[in-house]
Amino acid sequence: QVQLVESGGGLVRPGGSLRLSCAASGFWFSNWDMGWVRQAPGRGLEWVSSINRDGDSAKYSGSVEGRFTISRDNFKNTVSLQMTSLEPEDTAVYYCARVSGGVVQDRGNQGTQVTVSS
Repeated sequence: QVQLVESGGGLVRPGGSLRLSCAASGFWFSNWDMGWVRQAPGRGLEWVSSINRDGDSAKYSGSVEGRFTISRDNFKNTVSLQMTSLEPEDTAVYYCARVSGGVVQDRGNQGTQVTVSS
């Protein structure tokens, strides 16, 4: 059974930083591209970032490029998202996702809440 468990969210002031983590289990982690998506209040899911199975190629949405960094550890079956220069517009529930062919196949059930506010 695929499990994706997110952690690391919280309340942060504009300009601050947070590091999100995702613990994956139930599947062959190193065979999958991984990513992060988010959902802001009243809005649909938005793709944020993805990383290939080897961890040497990453992509970012235009809204987070240059501020967020995705990484993975294929020994620990984890994927992380380092977020810096956070803006109120980054407020959302962030979900870890499995990605195939550039398409999100599934995501974590609970997500982790990130709130950027002064």
